[in-house]
Amino acid sequence: MTDTETTCRPIVVGVDGSPSSILALQRAQQLAAALSTTLEAVTVWQYQPYMDTGYVVEVEPAKNAETILAEATAAAFGTDLPAGLKQVVRQGSAAKVLLEASHDAEILVVGSRGHGGFVGLLLGSVSSQCAEHAHCPVLVVHARDHH
Repeated sequence: MTDTETTCRPIVVGVDGSPSSILALQRAQQLAAALSTTLEAVTVWQYQPYMDTGYVVEVEPAKNAETILAEATAAAFGTDLPAGLKQVVRQGSAAKVLLEASHDAEILVVGSRGHGGFVGLLLGSVSSQCAEHAHCPVLVVHARDHH
């Protein structure tokens, strides 16, 4: 394969709408531009077990995930979305889906802390899983580093 035939795989970024995932989108776009590759923003959803079945609630997690992704990309880029941005919504465990996506990624970018878990931990469970088990390099972005 010659240099002109070589193409970078996409940069995959996990997005949950948290401040660190929005910053991860921005950092991932900087990397994508530097590497002349595309950006794939991935939001994951799953059904949550409900303890109290006494209430009937209309739950649309896939639609909610689409909204979260759209709002996060708008927060990260405004109306000027990066060329070639692929927005993906998948069902499953966030860590598992991102690890699967890492097979075909140049780099996996995740925020250090998402929505949930214990505030103050250095890494969340998803970012820890990705850092340890991804099939490509991983960049963990800390929201506290952004001013």
